[in-house]
Amino acid sequence: MRVQSLTLAAACAALLAPMTQSSAGTAAASMGLPGPPAARADGDGGVRAADLLAKVQDCAPVSRGRYRTDNGKPATVPVCGTEDVVFWKADMDIDCDGQPTPRCNSGTDPYFSAGTAYAQSDGNPLDAQRLPYVVVPVPSAVWDHRESGAGGGAVAAVVYRDRVQYAVVGDKGPADLIGEASYATAEALGINPDPHGGGTPSGVTYIVFRDSEVTPIESRAAAEELGERLARRFVATNPD
Repeated sequence: MRVQSLTLAAACAALLAPMTQSSAGTAAASMGLPGPPAARADGDGGVRAADLLAKVQDCAPVSRGRYRTDNGKPATVPVCGTEDVVFWKADMDIDCDGQPTPRCNSGTDPYFSAGTAYAQSDGNPLDAQRLPYVVVPVPSAVWDHRESGAGGGAVAAVVYRDRVQYAVVGDKGPADLIGEASYATAEALGINPDPHGGGTPSGVTYIVFRDSEVTPIESRAAAEELGERLARRFVATNPD
């Protein structure tokens, strides 16, 4: 769960060199770990990032106000909705909470928490290093994600540049902030996944498919299958 500001993140980044996607893969290989699969890019088959972005150009707000992307920033981000999805356009900060792993633990993340708002089917916390998930703000007077059909386990398409990564709603963050996803989500999209200063300040679109549910929540394959199917249906629908 993110509580740091971009100013603090920048200071942390000055102390520790940021990890690129290639260096993360190299580090994983050096530890005998498999490298993470990259998000599908346009031209690789499946629903294109451009087609998804074309469907979320206009915002009909479902939130009663706007969110900050980081502490100290103005509140500029509304949650928007259509009949099929809710979406927001923001930055990406890195959530490394959940099961301790080589890349997500109290040593690598000063704000590490061993729990996530939603748990695996076996009751254990989610694994941020392995599982792509997105973070939603805790329910407030501004917006309650559950009322929009975006509860725990709902599938999301996260779009960055020409890449699409399917993820689940897996954790909750501060009530006034939005724009956060797991280490695995960032890494797959080519965003620096380092929880100690990584992420990107803009350009990320989060599209959550209403009333969807990935079962089990920890299955990356199930999220990919359901996400792709719902994304195809979404881009094929006529404009409202």
